[in-house]
Amino acid sequence: MYLEGHKRKFLVVVDETPECESALAFAASRAQRTRGQLALLYVIEPEDEAMHWLGVEDIAREEGQSKAKAVFRLFGRKLKAMGFEELVPEEIVREGNKADEIPKLIEEDQDIGVLVLGASKDPSGPGPLVSSLAGGRLAGVFPTPITVVPGHLSIEEILALA
Repeated sequence: MYLEGHKRKFLVVVDETPECESALAFAASRAQRTRGQLALLYVIEPEDEAMHWLGVEDIAREEGQSKAKAVFRLFGRKLKAMGFEELVPEEIVREGNKADEIPKLIEEDQDIGVLVLGASKDPSGPGPLVSSLAGGRLAGVFPTPITVVPGHLSIEEILALA
């Protein structure tokens, strides 16, 4: 990521949780301020084992791809609304378990320098992804720094901090 022609990427795992917008705001602001790149990852998680017959798996995969495109469009609009009109994120779709696919992607793409996650403000915990990656067994051996954006912060506060 430090060689000429490369940009440090801020990776955000996007889905339909409210905390994703917090992670998006922080990562977009850091990418813009440091002349980096924003990368959005959508992971199509596998359905149960019964779906491997009669083409159901193919249909589920197509639906997952369609959903990924819709989520990318949504977050593209959110970026523009936050004032990041010129920031064009890289859109990445993977299939598998999120906790497995994120480190695999980071190992494959040496330009990814930071994983940005949004923490839930739910009193039951920060969310499964934050718990498994930032606070779990992988925290000490994760291939990049992980930034966790607190869920109680407003977008304006996040942009000011970034």
